[in-house]
Amino acid sequence: MDRPLNLVTFVVVDLETTGGAPYGGSEITEFGAVKVRGGEVLGEFSTFVQPVGAIPDFIIELTGITNEMVADAPSIHEVLPKFFEWCGPVEETVLIAHNAPFDISFLKAASLKTEWAWPEFIILDTVKIARRTISKDEVLNYKLSTLAQFFQTQVQPTHRALDDAQTTVEIFHRLIERLGNKTKTLGELHTLKLGK
Repeated sequence: MDRPLNLVTFVVVDLETTGGAPYGGSEITEFGAVKVRGGEVLGEFSTFVQPVGAIPDFIIELTGITNEMVADAPSIHEVLPKFFEWCGPVEETVLIAHNAPFDISFLKAASLKTEWAWPEFIILDTVKIARRTISKDEVLNYKLSTLAQFFQTQVQPTHRALDDAQTTVEIFHRLIERLGNKTKTLGELHTLKLGK
């Protein structure tokens, strides 16, 4: 926790899913993740995932991901271990997501389903960091699209996993810039996001 932020490896992840119930039948259809350290992109992870059931029409309309697109994709049993391996050692890696409870709950549900032990990553939520960094006078809400517009990010969110992860990286970096000297270490940032 006392590591300087520029020495921490962050994995910014975004998932597309068939619905909003990770333990109620909804499944992951796409992974997008970007690994960064010291403001530099170290790598990207992107893949479709073949769900057991069909993708509902309203999700197809929202994401543009069709049943045909995922028909030949690997299963979650194949993808999840590869993703965790790509993330790196749990003691070195911090997971970041926008509205992290959503993505993390799906990852944990997938761990349970595949009987793959959940790595106890430190998790940060850019929504919580934004709430502590940007006032309600500046933005109407803390949605990814709102913050992307506020910061004029190069990549805009599209409800596709890698685009949204890349957008989240830009937002995270801009939030850190705004915080300045208030947060120099991982511990200080973790405390901030908890609202303490």
